[in-house]
Amino acid sequence: MITWGISSESHNAALSVFHNDNLIFASESERFSGVKNDSQLNDKIITHALTFGNPDLVCWYENPYKKSIRQLLAGQGWTRNIKKYVDVPIKYYDHHYTHACAGYFTSKFDECCVVVIDAIGEFQTLTIWEAKGNKLRLKYQRRYPHSIGLWYSAMTQRCGLKPNEDEYILMGMSAYGDPSRLTCDIFDDFIGDDFQFRKNLHRGCLDWRPDLKTEQDYFDIAAATQTVYQILFENVMELSRVIVDSKNLVLMGGCALNCSSNPISYKYYDNVWIMPAPGDNGSAIGAVLAHKKKHIEWRGPYLGYNMGYTSSNSEIVDYLLLNKICGLARGKAEFGPRALGNRSLIADPRDPSVKERVNDIKRRQKFRPFAPVVLEEHAKDYFDGGNNYMQFAVKCKSKELTSIKHVDETSRVQVLSKKDNPEFYDLLNQWYLRTGCPVLLNTSLNIKGQPIVNDHRDMLEWEQKYNIKVFN
Repeated sequence: MITWGISSESHNAALSVFHNDNLIFASESERFSGVKNDSQLNDKIITHALTFGNPDLVCWYENPYKKSIRQLLAGQGWTRNIKKYVDVPIKYYDHHYTHACAGYFTSKFDECCVVVIDAIGEFQTLTIWEAKGNKLRLKYQRRYPHSIGLWYSAMTQRCGLKPNEDEYILMGMSAYGDPSRLTCDIFDDFIGDDFQFRKNLHRGCLDWRPDLKTEQDYFDIAAATQTVYQILFENVMELSRVIVDSKNLVLMGGCALNCSSNPISYKYYDNVWIMPAPGDNGSAIGAVLAHKKKHIEWRGPYLGYNMGYTSSNSEIVDYLLLNKICGLARGKAEFGPRALGNRSLIADPRDPSVKERVNDIKRRQKFRPFAPVVLEEHAKDYFDGGNNYMQFAVKCKSKELTSIKHVDETSRVQVLSKKDNPEFYDLLNQWYLRTGCPVLLNTSLNIKGQPIVNDHRDMLEWEQKYNIKVFN
């Protein structure tokens, strides 16, 4: 039986394909359309999904009937008819429930606490679940318009950035600001008790403190916003430990991408799982798992378009030693926002000029940090933690590898084992054997505001336009 999971009509649409209980494909729509954070499915991704067989059932990531009521209350429109995509039975599941199912049923836990924090589903904005066996039971919820995610997006917009897209840039900006300057103002103006907010922030807060308009002002807003978020996040962790008796945590929702705050969770939990696509895109998988109500074998995030392999790793290392920077577009594309070796721009982290050069290539702000990838067996020598999906910002111990750490001495590290990605592991290991350095700079193969490269046509266009060698 072929089952599709769909997340669409909001932002960052995605589609997953299951053959019986096996997840065989998952991709964001943007990879096929070329439109960043594309909210709609398109003919290309549908056509590719059909190569795995015609679907017998479609599972939708939220309840459009409930959502439409909330949209009308918020002055928005009705959800579009999804029958234009496929004419098969469609089952609908609640937004936060599909987030929770995506996290829990891809984890290795048979019992845990699941915390979902995002902008908004139908009405829920923060939920805490008790998961045991094949059941998830809702234990706590906060509802619209009170939303940590909406507030963080509103502050992203207040910093002159794009909401629902540039929140990670605000997180990077925060290290350059003075949090003490505005933290109290943000609490006084926005934050109430029990995760309630004093304003409905669905339409932003551009009228807040119009006197703050310099670059340093924006850095200070970002710093205060991140500080307040971390306080709120820690309060959520404290509450979740009280109402669900478990030392295992699954963290989901768009806010789970806040890698600077995620390490706080280990103060309260022994084991933490964050699916590589914890946002709405991951709910394309979660919708099917909400239907199946069972764990699947999680084989990793390499679930997208398959480009195969034509270049040897020794050839790539030879080139990298001479040229310092190159692209990788090989194998199956990663599902989720992080490039983890198959659609990556990699560079020599020992070269102090590399950070500026890569930022120039990617057309990014100069303050933006880059992530490292490190061989698992050497990770503790360079970093105080991290995992295989770049979900935790941790202290970098190296004084020399300045290109892969932020101004606050942290890195969003990818700890790479052979099991995670054998081809990429072999490349990094060959780099280590040639240089003595088990680390590479690893960032996504894209330009600011554009999706990550998906297929061979994208690869060739990217190589020609930006004059960077890309290996397949």
